[in-house]
Amino acid sequence: MDVSLVVKQRLEELGVEQRDLAAAAEVTESYISQLLTRKKLPPAPDRTDIYGKMEKFLKLPSGKLSKLADIQRKEELKRNLEDPPTPLFKEVRELILRKCARDKEKQIRAIFEKQPFGELERLVTQKLLDVVKRVAKEELQSENWLHLVARLSGRSYEQMRVIILDFLDTDVFNVSVENCVAFLDPLIESWDIDLTTFGMEIVLNRRLAPGHPKKFEFVEREPDQLEEEPGLKQFLHDPSLSGDATDEEIDFLKRLRFKGKRPAPLYYYRELQNLRDPLHFRALMTQTLRKKTLGQSQPEGSVAPMHKYLA
Repeated sequence: MDVSLVVKQRLEELGVEQRDLAAAAEVTESYISQLLTRKKLPPAPDRTDIYGKMEKFLKLPSGKLSKLADIQRKEELKRNLEDPPTPLFKEVRELILRKCARDKEKQIRAIFEKQPFGELERLVTQKLLDVVKRVAKEELQSENWLHLVARLSGRSYEQMRVIILDFLDTDVFNVSVENCVAFLDPLIESWDIDLTTFGMEIVLNRRLAPGHPKKFEFVEREPDQLEEEPGLKQFLHDPSLSGDATDEEIDFLKRLRFKGKRPAPLYYYRELQNLRDPLHFRALMTQTLRKKTLGQSQPEGSVAPMHKYLA
């Protein structure tokens, strides 16, 4: 049992045509035909609104088609796992390079050509896809936006919905020339990348995607650059807990790291007191004097029994 079979059965039971279903789902009849003949894989449920519209028209339980589509897609993925990735179409690469910042284009092109579909080319392409997909998914319900993009690309409203559904379902290994013409080209103004940190800045067409440029960073951070724990922030903002803490003590507390736990402000207060407790730290001179007094001749770095020092 799959999406195609269920839809065909319901169309026959209800006595309606594919074109009626296409109109209800706001897609082209050709798109429905490709789904029913299994020429096109059902789109991912979390990237489309088509299943809800189809289920309502076909009077099916909510979620039935999306569940079948999810199973069908997972089976297809298993069959394709062993297939090696293929390089991008030449037209796709040229579009991506054309959108690159002018002062970097020559350098980036040389890397792309030296390492066809290598790490840098996949990274850049994937990030551009992620940004444009996010815009397309957010605007899928906006008729005005769809009509605007359709006019810019010379397509009908229904054709543009089909193209979006296909686009939301693609990935870096399967991006097509059609995807570029319909989305990457009109939505992306330019992009730039720092080849040291691999931080990217993507500028979108403000007419189609208003807002600030999108920035992404891929850089390893030192521990003291990581975000502060919420409990530490509360501790630092509470004078009754941290009012007399020194800069060195605060720096020490900031470097503490935890896995799977989120300490409360009181933890940092107690940690501060432990840090100040003389019983927890011994000066080198004190240890030396006690060793001489007790007649100890221990190797450098060894530790004597605790009860001898606390007696």
